[in-house]
Amino acid sequence: MKFKIVFFTWIIIFSNPTIASQDYKLLSGVAKQGGFIVLQVAKGSLVEYKKKTIKADKKNRVLIAFSRDDSPKQQFKLITKAGDISFPTINIITRSYEEQRINGLPKNKVSPDKKTSDKIWADILKAKQARKINLPLAYFESGFIWPASGIVSGVYGSRRILNGQPKRPHYGIDIAAAKGTALYSPADGKITLQENMVLSGKTIMIDHGYGLRSTLMHLSEVSVNKADIVKKGQLVGKIGMTGRATGPHVHWGMSWHNIRLDPALTITKTIKKGDKVFR
Repeated sequence: MKFKIVFFTWIIIFSNPTIASQDYKLLSGVAKQGGFIVLQVAKGSLVEYKKKTIKADKKNRVLIAFSRDDSPKQQFKLITKAGDISFPTINIITRSYEEQRINGLPKNKVSPDKKTSDKIWADILKAKQARKINLPLAYFESGFIWPASGIVSGVYGSRRILNGQPKRPHYGIDIAAAKGTALYSPADGKITLQENMVLSGKTIMIDHGYGLRSTLMHLSEVSVNKADIVKKGQLVGKIGMTGRATGPHVHWGMSWHNIRLDPALTITKTIKKGDKVFR
């Protein structure tokens, strides 16, 4: 399968459908580890991918995403309304990831005691429940902006070593700025989580629809409530260093259902630590 790829900001357009019957074509997104794409399929079609069955919306679109370590060839099952079945393959771009060392964290945040560990697991359960929500509204159509201006202090996918102990990769992008710096919604959405958590501190989750969502962590103040509808660029809180943090910053994470994504790909092709971003 061959694609003609043109990059501009975060959108990739494929020149032609890859199935002769024109059962689907790629509308937008980034076919890359940590990215997501929007496909247009024939009316009434279903897509089966990563144990999920996705029904096309009224505009005949489906959204799928790729994890940090997905293989270069990703195959999905396409079932048309007529019952025809095909197995298209998407060629995705693979990446290399840096190592991130963070020292000086409180011991109970790296190796928590039982009481703290129980609270962390309770927080994880709340986040999992919020990620099960599947809003049928395409809030993501608003496009994305940086939630704050600042300096990139952490990038997606980096292997984290906390106080000398290897931990799971860093699933998001960190933007460092002074405590109290205004924080804005990166896109339209609905607030599906608003909690003060052990590790992520004051946290909000913004659901952008179709399983896609943003999580903003370590806030000093929160300006929205659960179930609020927010617009891109709307004030949602202020940067802080609550939870497990060594300095004031916002951690912007994204996910598609339970798959962690790179939010930077919604705005730019590449980003590195030390870059300045502006909303």
